[in-house]
Amino acid sequence: MKLPALLLSIAFSILSLTVFAQVTIYANQIGFDIKGPKIAVVGTDSKLTQKTIFNIINTVTHQEEFTGVLSGPQQIDEWTPGKSYYQADFSALKKRGKYSVRVSVGGKTYTSFPFVIEENALARLTISSIVHYYNKQRANTPQEIAADSHMRLQGGGDKTVDMHGGWCDASGDVSKYFSHLAYANFMSPQQTPLVVWSMVSASEAIPGLLKKWNIKDSLDNEALYGADYMMRSLSKDDYFYMIIFSYFNKDPNARRIVGLRANSVTTDEYQCAFREGGGMAIAALARISQWKKNGEFTSQQYLDGAKLAFAHLLINNTKYDDDGKENIIDDYCALMAATELWIATDSSLYRDEARKRAQNLNKRMSPAGYFIANDGNRPYWHAADAGLPVIALSRYLAKENDEVMRTSALVTIKKALDYNLAVTNNVNNPFGYARQSFLYKGAVKDGFFIPHDNETGWWWQGEDARLGSLATAALIGGKLVYPDKGNWGIKDSLAVFASQQTSWILGCNPYSMCFMYGFGRNNVTYMHSNFRHGSERGGISNGITGGKDNGDGSGIDYKTEDNGNEWRWTEQWIPHAAWFLQAVAAMAESK
Repeated sequence: MKLPALLLSIAFSILSLTVFAQVTIYANQIGFDIKGPKIAVVGTDSKLTQKTIFNIINTVTHQEEFTGVLSGPQQIDEWTPGKSYYQADFSALKKRGKYSVRVSVGGKTYTSFPFVIEENALARLTISSIVHYYNKQRANTPQEIAADSHMRLQGGGDKTVDMHGGWCDASGDVSKYFSHLAYANFMSPQQTPLVVWSMVSASEAIPGLLKKWNIKDSLDNEALYGADYMMRSLSKDDYFYMIIFSYFNKDPNARRIVGLRANSVTTDEYQCAFREGGGMAIAALARISQWKKNGEFTSQQYLDGAKLAFAHLLINNTKYDDDGKENIIDDYCALMAATELWIATDSSLYRDEARKRAQNLNKRMSPAGYFIANDGNRPYWHAADAGLPVIALSRYLAKENDEVMRTSALVTIKKALDYNLAVTNNVNNPFGYARQSFLYKGAVKDGFFIPHDNETGWWWQGEDARLGSLATAALIGGKLVYPDKGNWGIKDSLAVFASQQTSWILGCNPYSMCFMYGFGRNNVTYMHSNFRHGSERGGISNGITGGKDNGDGSGIDYKTEDNGNEWRWTEQWIPHAAWFLQAVAAMAESK
């Protein structure tokens, strides 16, 4: 009886090793900064029965440059029941080179897609392509220019205005937006104006590196191009036109200046409130005016336009807010607008308005550490701009010298960053995906992804812009409240948080998808659009969502085909690359 038992034990061991052999290495498919955190994830279909070594292999010399032990396991039953995940942390490796992660399990060796480790790796490797992406997104074909130069307004009769220029919003949508989802009040993303502000911010953050890489002029010219479009969008009545909508029609003459509701229903409510792109447009124009560079408009015209628009919204903002009430998005967008005008002019008018908006944000901080979006109990969450309240406060502190005001803002930034770390790390989360709090069916719930049942009635998609915005907030805000000599000038936990958000976008996610097109091993399928626009190298797709049929955003999904709804995952969108640009510039700035 002992021999069969022994044979059975051996057979079981072989079977176990076979099970263990189902191993996947999830890693950033582009690169890591020498001085930053470096973490990959190893997934197995069953728990490993012993400590497992991983190696970092130089793909040129084939030498082992680092050896470590996998930490874990962790399970995410909401995503992949029964699967175990381990972290391979090689942050201590600070030698320039091209590498792969290698792990041996059950007698079989697995190797990741190669990546580089070098100074400012992500900034150097991606910014040029991001600039290329926006250049190709320009609405500058002859058909678009001809139609947009004489653009009709919804309900405006024969009146036309010149709205040529700008960028197409997404790889499947050649419309142009300051913001959409305005009717939902709490979900308005910042689109064209955010892109311009992000370009200006990145150019000012790392000018020396951009010049060294021969891309500063290209980036600056793209920012000026965007500023010119915003000036054309400024009406004679001093509000910005919100949207040029294509109706997804191949005829460019079908385009109109509109307000937008669900299901492509258009209105004549096309005036931008602070939260509907107006605030960030003012901020971008005021900031770029300080370059003293002219596009088709002069730097003085940029500043004058920002002043006129700000004065108009001080009187009319709630008239343009769809529910007639300001909320947190008005606060942080108006704070950014007032701050940039204060920096540009040193006027007490803008100082006072900036202080008022900063204090509004301070008051919106809940005891739990998340912001309150309204005057009630709705937690602030956002699919694209979740980090923007912290970024707005941080930019405000670049000008504010009053110690009382500074202290209040710093306390708010600290609470927000502490909350981001706490809510992200209070469950098993080997990929470090930034979690959030939201109101669902009357109760506050924490989750990985935004709720699909929300105020829009239909809109949800991958959140790569949100990840980039939160990485930026950790980097910029962290230098103010948690400065440190290592890891981009911030404490380790914030650096890891920022790194894991960008790594998720670049392939360290459960689908091993690199969502920046033209990079890595696995890219999203090419998407065609009108006027020969579409997916472009350097563009970033929407990304991963909660389970398609889960109203609370629980579960996980990524689809390349879904009866026309695959855009939720696969479509490139201009805010994604704008936030990623800010994040990698902030990493490079922090040296």
